[in-house]
Amino acid sequence: MAARLVDRVALGDLTQVFPPELVDAVLAKTQDHEVRQRLLPPRLMVYFMLARALFCPEPYREVLRLLAEPARHEGGWGSWRVPDKAAVFRARRKLGAEPFRELLVHAGAAVADERTPGAFWRGLRVMAVDGTTLAVADTAANETALGRVRARPGKGPTGYPLVRLAVLAEAGTHVIVDAVVDSYRVKERVLVEGLAPSLGPGMLVLGDRGLPGAHLWQLLAATGADLLWRIPAIWKLPVEEALPDGSWLSTVRGGQGRSVRAPQDIRVRVIEYTLDVPGRKPGETYRLITTLMNPDRAPAGELAALYGECWEVENTLAELKTTQIGTRTVLPSKSPELVFQEVYAHLAVYTGLRVLMHAAAVSRSEPLDPDRLSFVAALRATRRSVTTFTGSFPPSPPRSRTSQPRP
Repeated sequence: MAARLVDRVALGDLTQVFPPELVDAVLAKTQDHEVRQRLLPPRLMVYFMLARALFCPEPYREVLRLLAEPARHEGGWGSWRVPDKAAVFRARRKLGAEPFRELLVHAGAAVADERTPGAFWRGLRVMAVDGTTLAVADTAANETALGRVRARPGKGPTGYPLVRLAVLAEAGTHVIVDAVVDSYRVKERVLVEGLAPSLGPGMLVLGDRGLPGAHLWQLLAATGADLLWRIPAIWKLPVEEALPDGSWLSTVRGGQGRSVRAPQDIRVRVIEYTLDVPGRKPGETYRLITTLMNPDRAPAGELAALYGECWEVENTLAELKTTQIGTRTVLPSKSPELVFQEVYAHLAVYTGLRVLMHAAAVSRSEPLDPDRLSFVAALRATRRSVTTFTGSFPPSPPRSRTSQPRP
């Protein structure tokens, strides 16, 4: 009976992004073997975790009912009953987190194209990296493995345990291309190192001033991607060669102080300007470094204006945390491995929603900037689509690749 239910369960409009054949391919890749589960087969559990993220913070039994209800009306429920919490917990542990990261990476790969307004600059796909934290259940396991904020030196911990994540996002679509999730104790720049496999030629990657370091710069630049990062004011970058557009060439000294992992000096181009925008410090000086050395091909004024796209990833993380998850929501998973699974499921769902929004924006006779569409409206519409799904899987939106996970 569970097999019949699995064949009917879907995620409404999100089934276009995560069709059954893709889910099955990801499971075949990431699972050593499929353990027979009469009530909770692996594909059903994948859809359950994605639905749990979509309907956050609804209780798990309500989410299972929402998934199963359309199938019941189509005669696919049979004698299946909503399992107890212990059965769901066991099935989640057997599934792990990797299938959800695979689904995230698949859904987020190369979404923007030539029809997407603002997605490219001079032929380069504009990307951004950033990080944030999420509060998780206050359990001994999470406290030990993940950690939490300490009020001040010498004082005890405060608040909930936290998980830290770093994301790589398309600035033009807000799609999260890849993410790394780990303990709160792991520094953000260390997590960003794990994003390197998703970078490559043809990208221009923006980063805020919390990231720069000689080792990380070398690691990401070695992927072939171009970089444009803001740096702290304390960095000393003297003018070694002045350029006609007001920028200059300088050298970041590797291996200085505690940075022993980057023994090589790094040649960079420096762009400095003052910006007055609402909500920011008046007259604040911005200093950027970039791998784009030629001022004719990459004018300083254009790069300074483009850097504002870095804040788009901040909006992405804000939508994830406040709209999809909920401002006061604490992720309920009680062990670190299930926390990571839950976070990746949220990231996959967020990206799936953004993929649908992009498809809607560019399907018009005059493509619309995806930023002009409401994420709140998309979230609500997709939730409604789950409960009205007929059981006939819709075709996937046009994409630049087949529905197979990365090798």
